[in-house]
Amino acid sequence: MTYRITGLARDDFAPLFELDDARLAERGVLRVTATADTGFPCRVSLEDARAGETLILLNHVSHDVATPFRASHAIYVREGAKEAAVPADQVPPVLDTRTISLRGFDASGMLRNALIALPGETDAGIREMFAEAEIAYIHAHNAAPGCFAARVERA
Repeated sequence: MTYRITGLARDDFAPLFELDDARLAERGVLRVTATADTGFPCRVSLEDARAGETLILLNHVSHDVATPFRASHAIYVREGAKEAAVPADQVPPVLDTRTISLRGFDASGMLRNALIALPGETDAGIREMFAEAEIAYIHAHNAAPGCFAARVERA
């Protein structure tokens, strides 16, 4: 079984960086500066921002489905982030060094399984979940804050 982890599309967020702070605030978006090399995971590059980098913090609908499992939460996006190019069957460090909640959905967007992957266990958790034929895709979330981290699809 092969899988691929994908981040969000850069173009969906690039226009926000052109707005001043007042215009961002009108949309409920904040411009922030990373204060450490961890703790500011970019959902486009699937990398932690480095201390001093500029990001936007916004609410993002990560699971836009017509089911009770529609979901949104705050996410970070780094200014100038390049879209992640994660090879098949590999877990980027931003997902493998944190405790991750893996949520498996069927093709209609209904939650069918969920599990917690401790640091170093994300690959095994993904493989365990995709062993279930009804799981069409997985959403990875940072377990403690609950925010969306990345999408995992069968490849």
